[in-house]
Formats: sequence, structure tokens, C-alpha cells
Amino acid sequence: MNVIKVKDTDLKRAAAEGMDDFLGVFIKAINESIGGELNSDTMTGLNAEQITLLAYDILRSEVMDGGFVQLIHNGFGGFIFCNPFGKMMRLWGVDGLATLINKGHKLYNEFHEEIEKDCSDEEFMAMFERYDKFDNLDDSFVENEEEWTGVIARYVDKHIELFAEVTAES
Repeated sequence: MNVIKVKDTDLKRAAAEGMDDFLGVFIKAINESIGGELNSDTMTGLNAEQITLLAYDILRSEVMDGGFVQLIHNGFGGFIFCNPFGKMMRLWGVDGLATLINKGHKLYNEFHEEIEKDCSDEEFMAMFERYDKFDNLDDSFVENEEEWTGVIARYVDKHIELFAEVTAES
């Protein structure tokens, strides 16, 4: 297991900036510990909570940029929908996101093979109309993202030892 360390001063500064910056300290440290490559080999050095936090970061980044269609097209659908991510969100107290992931899983199963195919930019843009069943999920995520990120930040804050070792400045 990788020992992930974050500096107390970095955490305090980030916490003063807000929940995104606070989570960002952990996400950056976890990513650095795996050389920025999240795959089956590097995941073995992380615990379930660290992997879940990275999964949330990927989910949030992809969905806020281009919705669930983009998330699936970019190859992250299986990581989000075919792993215990939704269950972990429920355990962390993010019930609304867990419910959204369960709804999305059904659509993922129905459409992922078509969405994951290589295509031109024009064909990719057409997917947003073709797979408009994802629109409600996209809207729900965008509407609730700030609240859900806050719940996750509070969970991380209450369970810091599961995410990283906090060190004093050297």
C-alpha cells in the first residue's frame, strides 16, 4: 500500500479556500503516488476510499465538461458503473449520487457499446442528441454537484487517515 502524505499547512490553506481545494490536496497526492496513471496495477497500491475519491474526481470532471455520454465515450463508464462506486457513495452519505449512479448504470448497460466506439468529432457531438436519455442524469448531477462535493469533503475531513497521512512541514 502506498503511503500518501499531505502537509498540514497545505490542508489548512486549502480548507480556507473551500471544499474543492481541500479535496484537491488529497486528489493531487493520490495521483502523484500512482504517477498519474490509474490502472489495475496502480490501484493495488491504493485503498478503497482513495480509489473512490479518484473516481469521484473523474466523474465530476467528465460530467461537468460533457455529461455522462462524454464520461462513457472516454472510457470511464465501466470504472464508475461496474465497480462499487455507487455503494461507496451511499456509505459516504451521498445517497442522491448513489441513486443517480444506479439509474445511469441501466442506461450504461443499454448504450455503452455504441457510445464507446471510435468516431469523428461530428459523430461524437451527434451522440448527445441520440442518447438524450442521459440528459436528466446530467442535469441532476450539475444541480447537485456542489452539495455532493460538500458531503464528500466532510467525509474525507472526518476520515482523513483513510486518505493520507498528515505531516508537519519539514
